Amino acid sequence: MVSPCVPRFLTEIHMNRENVMFNALPANFATDSDPSSLSSDSSNAFLAIAVGGLVAGTLDLLQACTLFGWRIPLVIAAGLLGRQAIHGGAGRYLLGVILHFFIACSAASIYYAASRQWTFLRENWVICGLFFGAAVEEAMNLVVLPLSALHERGPYELHDLILGLVMHMIVIGLPIAYSVRRFAR
Repeated sequence: MVSPCVPRFLTEIHMNRENVMFNALPANFATDSDPSSLSSDSSNAFLAIAVGGLVAGTLDLLQACTLFGWRIPLVIAAGLLGRQAIHGGAGRYLLGVILHFFIACSAASIYYAASRQWTFLRENWVICGLFFGAAVEEAMNLVVLPLSALHERGPYELHDLILGLVMHMIVIGLPIAYSVRRFAR
C-alpha cells in the first residue's frame, strides 16, 4: 500500500522503472504546437529583443553622447577595464559601444521574458515601459556602477538623478516595451 503523502508520479516511477521518463511527466505535458509555430515564436522573440535593444541602445547612446560628450563609450569600456581605458583608442571605443548594446539587449531580454508571464506588460506597454526604464536606471546606479571597475557611488546631484531617470524611462523603457508589444504576440 502506498502512503497518501507520496505523490502519485513517484509511485509510478517506483513501480514501473522502464517508463520512468513518460510516467513522471504530467498528463497535460504534451503540447499541440507544431514545429513551425515554435520557430515563429523564437523568431518573434529574437525580433522583439533585437529591435527593442538596438533602438533603445541607439537612443540612449545618442542622448548620453549629446549630454556628456562623444567619449562616453570609453567610459563604458572603463567600467570593465578600469580607469586607464578612458584614454584608449578605437578598440576601447568599440568595446564600449558593444558593451552598451549588450546591456540594452539584456534589458530587452528581461522585459521580454517577464512579458511572457505577465501579459499586462504587453497590454499596458506605456506605463510598464516607463516603470521598466526607471528600474533599469536604478539597477545601473545601485548595482552595475558600484560593481564596475570604476566603483562609482554617490553622492549624486538631484538634477542628475532626475535627468537620468526621465531619460531612461523614455529612451530605454518605452522602445523596449513597444517592441515587445509589437513583435512578440
